[in-house]
Amino acid sequence: MDMFCYQCEQTRDGKGCLERTVCGKTPETAALQDLVVHAVKGISQYAHRAAELGKRDPEVDRFVIEALFATVTNVDFDSASIQQHLLNAVDIREKSQQLYEAACQERGVSPEQLNGSTQWQPAATREGLINQGRLVSIPGRFETQGEDVTGLQELILYGLKGTAAYMDHALVLGQEDAEAFATMHAGLDFLCRENPAVDDLVGWAMKVGELNLKVMELLDAANTGVYGQPEPTQVRITPVKGKAILVSGHDLKDLGELLEQTEGKGINVYTHGEMLPCLAYPELKKYSHLVGHYGGAWQDQKREFSEFPGPIVMTTNCIVQPQPVYKDRIYTTGLVRWPGVQHVGPDKDFTSVIECALANPGFAEDAPEKKITIGFGHNAVLGVADKVIEAVKSGAIRHFFLIGGCDGFELGRNYYTDFAQSVPDDCVILTLACGKFRFNKLDFGTIGGIPRLLDMGQCNDAYSAIKVASALAEAFECGVNDLPLSMILSWFEQKAVAILLTLLYLGIKDMRLGPNLPAFITPAVLNVLVDKFNIMPIKSPQEDLTAILA
Repeated sequence: MDMFCYQCEQTRDGKGCLERTVCGKTPETAALQDLVVHAVKGISQYAHRAAELGKRDPEVDRFVIEALFATVTNVDFDSASIQQHLLNAVDIREKSQQLYEAACQERGVSPEQLNGSTQWQPAATREGLINQGRLVSIPGRFETQGEDVTGLQELILYGLKGTAAYMDHALVLGQEDAEAFATMHAGLDFLCRENPAVDDLVGWAMKVGELNLKVMELLDAANTGVYGQPEPTQVRITPVKGKAILVSGHDLKDLGELLEQTEGKGINVYTHGEMLPCLAYPELKKYSHLVGHYGGAWQDQKREFSEFPGPIVMTTNCIVQPQPVYKDRIYTTGLVRWPGVQHVGPDKDFTSVIECALANPGFAEDAPEKKITIGFGHNAVLGVADKVIEAVKSGAIRHFFLIGGCDGFELGRNYYTDFAQSVPDDCVILTLACGKFRFNKLDFGTIGGIPRLLDMGQCNDAYSAIKVASALAEAFECGVNDLPLSMILSWFEQKAVAILLTLLYLGIKDMRLGPNLPAFITPAVLNVLVDKFNIMPIKSPQEDLTAILA
């Protein structure tokens, strides 16, 4: 088998991609990414043991996070870049091993003799590395461990990958936590165990959820500490006349640096996709040339980028195969790579992007103005908590629906639009992540001055939803599961897996997940989740609404 990948929702036939993937990842790139994970496990085996002895190395920690993030869906498609991660991994593993052995010597204990991924040595050629990657890919474990155990292992791994992405976002803004790194290494070390028990696997999935909660809290502190608390903001979603740059992905710091470098140059900057919430942060929206938002979710970028009259900057995951019409004006930065696409290095010098914007026509005229309201993070919502609580007590608000998560290509995602439109007028919709683009431009009105649609931000802002739910539960002196709150979630890739595990760790029950269940969730694994959490696949909007409101 040339490849096997089932880490995202768009796997072919719901089982796994066996040749070039839907996302555009080649079998060669997939194999190299599998080998990166294998190499990282070797590093973390030493780093985990060093951490238990009170030692860590920031370079080791950062490498593991960045290497895992590079393997998340729609991040790094460049085999040369991934190969460099592998070559660097050998030096980092040696550093991790030395750290562990020095800690043992300091404590007067003998170091363990580790095998498996700690002994991996890179092949001399890329073809050799690709072959090594194929040897450590998923199908081999199907044969030795079965699909259920392998599926649970991948559930943990994908949760760790999603958490690594959020850790990287926090790191670039100066927020980190030694215990979080230690747990990441411990989780990767656990995945190296042979014949793990199902109960241990489920237990570790919950630990990943706990870890991700801590990391989302770190990221929230990073974003708000640097850029201020998001505040309710009306955002223009139609273009204005002038030269233009479009910024997509998730990284607030990249946008901030671009805004600084473009100030006074006569260039308008627009957000795209998951960058929409940036327009609610005081220290970003203060730039007058951050004029609004363009387009919808990531999966529409081929059409939207083709029509955008200027350069596009991809800051994190979400890139899909660039089309010829805009390939010479799309740029990547951070860990994002696509072969043949210009890359802005770690110095974040956006000069080439600015020159491209000035050379392109920009928008010839203003489009008719249209605005939407965003910025309902936990600070904003809890600021009016007394009104919300009173509205619930008076019966003005009957129910809350959290409708959010990742969007994607898969047919059937119109479910979320139909569901949102079917929600009764005495109910409030909370939303976050790019799934909101299915309905966030619709007018849902208000209840007693409270907007019926509250946009809480990016996927990582699930932390805001958790904070709000916890505060409401405290106000009503009940558990979160006793609130008039239902979660209708859409998933796509590994960040969504990490958030799902966090919600499960918190004991949230009765969640509905779609449009399809993950391929790595086998029937036996699903039974475990149903028994413990009553997690269920979506049906039809009307069936689900009737069941919830009954």
